[in-house]
Amino acid sequence: MPAPDYPGLPVELDVTTVVPRGLRIGAALAWRFLVVIAALYVIVWLVGYMSVVVIPLSIALLLAALMAPGVASLVKVGVPRGLAAGIVLIGGLGLLGGLLTFVVVQFTSGLPALQQQLTESLDQIENWLVNGPMHLRQTQIQDFINQSIEFLKKNQATITDSALTTATTVGEVLTGFVLTLFILIFFLAGGERIWTFLTGGVPRQVRTRVDVAGRRGFASLVSYVRATAAVAVVDAVGIGIGLWILGVPLVIPLSTLVFLSAFVPIIGAVLAGAVAVLVALVTNGIVTALIVLGVVVLVMQLESHILQPLLLGRAVKLHPLAVVLAITAGLVAAGIAGALLAVPLLAVLNSGIKSLLHERDPDPADVDVLHDQSAEPNTTIPDDDGEPEKK
Repeated sequence: MPAPDYPGLPVELDVTTVVPRGLRIGAALAWRFLVVIAALYVIVWLVGYMSVVVIPLSIALLLAALMAPGVASLVKVGVPRGLAAGIVLIGGLGLLGGLLTFVVVQFTSGLPALQQQLTESLDQIENWLVNGPMHLRQTQIQDFINQSIEFLKKNQATITDSALTTATTVGEVLTGFVLTLFILIFFLAGGERIWTFLTGGVPRQVRTRVDVAGRRGFASLVSYVRATAAVAVVDAVGIGIGLWILGVPLVIPLSTLVFLSAFVPIIGAVLAGAVAVLVALVTNGIVTALIVLGVVVLVMQLESHILQPLLLGRAVKLHPLAVVLAITAGLVAAGIAGALLAVPLLAVLNSGIKSLLHERDPDPADVDVLHDQSAEPNTTIPDDDGEPEKK
């Protein structure tokens, strides 16, 4: 049956000619956006699936950026690179182990006094509950204690399962630590050879540009760990001074704990601050504990809104808003590991992409990854006289 003939319209109508141009553009952008989102989802899923390998590899890369200047200094004075890597690695592990041992020993030595203070504090709380505004009876307090014990007995299986889960987590952490240490040894001793091998798989016509972009990305990583260490020192000194002024015991161990935990953005400071407040509550009472809480909050606000955006933003050439959003997004997406790795990942991508797009006549020999300025691409081009000119 022949198609009906409508006046003013062709017999064979091209539908695209009657679709508004704005709708066509929107549809084209929409399906491309969906493809990009799907690709990102697959990448994130693969990273999560391989997190047992990805997280130790990423942490080893961060530690390599932290220790690489020490290895380079020893190599300059004539120490073989393998021996230099071993010295720096053993020294770093010794320093970390010494700090942790010092914290544990100080807490252990002060534990009897803390237990005595805790007993006195509990007695004061009980006295306040009985003789204070609450006017509770001794039997009510004892009933509450008995109910708590009964609750623990009824949920013993759940608590046991949680303990087993914690033990499994500890086993995974130890496995990850060993894998991180193993990877770190090879990064420090032969990182240059590993990177050269990886770039060998890149097409020859873009190999030099990719090589330089990767080096500039690692330079931004070195800048990041330096800035993070500076932030950790400020956190430890600020909270330590507050504890010392208020007469809270164990000032040095608590400050050391704050320093170590500050390398985990947001979460680390919260946990270390909670420990400091708890110690102040047990030893000096609720008023001092509230003041310590104020000091911790003040230092955390200083870190979150000033130190991290300014120091980290300046070190890795990122806008302060990008730093804050990266930490928040990493924390939401992958917890502590995501918060720890979000900003360095963003810094590496920022420097690498800028180098790929704007680098002029890239030469890998010109990139010294241990200096902050190496994170920025070389945008010099020759002028009419043949001399280099900044663009």
